[in-house]
Amino acid sequence: MRNVTIASILIATAVFLIPATPAMSQAPAYRAPRTADGKPNLNGIWQAFTDANWDIEPHAAAPGPIPITGAIGATPPGMGIVEGGAIPYQAWALDKKKENYKNRLSLDPEVKCYMPGVPRAAYMPQPFQIFQTAKDFLIAYQYAGAVRTIYMNNPGSAPADTWMGWSVGRWEGDTLVVDVTSLGEDTWFDRAGNFHSDALHVVERYTPLSPDHLQYEATIEDSKVFTRPWKISMPLYRRVEKNARLMEFKCVEFVEELMYGHLRKQPGK
Repeated sequence: MRNVTIASILIATAVFLIPATPAMSQAPAYRAPRTADGKPNLNGIWQAFTDANWDIEPHAAAPGPIPITGAIGATPPGMGIVEGGAIPYQAWALDKKKENYKNRLSLDPEVKCYMPGVPRAAYMPQPFQIFQTAKDFLIAYQYAGAVRTIYMNNPGSAPADTWMGWSVGRWEGDTLVVDVTSLGEDTWFDRAGNFHSDALHVVERYTPLSPDHLQYEATIEDSKVFTRPWKISMPLYRRVEKNARLMEFKCVEFVEELMYGHLRKQPGK
């Protein structure tokens, strides 16, 4: 009798699960709300909640560059956002990356409040806001007041290299694809010394996953530094708290003593 009861339960469970599997696999993909011109509406304040700004590769917790700061300056552990785990550096470039890390307190552009560049601006530990129109996009970043325009009608070549690059967008279904060129060589990917040259080419992809989530992907190409193109990916989260807004983070005034304090005239001189 006990065996018959167990068999009956197993059969009933199988009958219950079989029809559920196709239904789950056929769930419709999310369709984002539309703007007046019928495009996915990406307007809003977004933020990445990841430890990638410390290191985009997988990493353990580590002390900071100034031991006296204790836990405040320590690096939190992170699983990384590089697909495959490791960045495919050329041999010389990997040595340079390690040297950058040793000297990060003086070399990291973030220390000096320089513009973060692309893709680092997307995963700084501060929010950014997307303003979408039928013609172009504007992205305003809280960090250092950085901004960039994404031109949906290609205006041609960039007049010069800049911190935030030259961004030209297009739609692939519900995904906003942004081709970013003319990026200067003076930005880093993170605080771990991961770097690039002036040959950096980034292709970003912003895909709506739900009303409050975007999937962010960026393909990185730089033949001077890496052996092949590589990719990062992570979710972006909408800031939904009441009265969410960007605030001021004018960090230039925070680094004046660090960068120019030695030029101050000393008393009696």
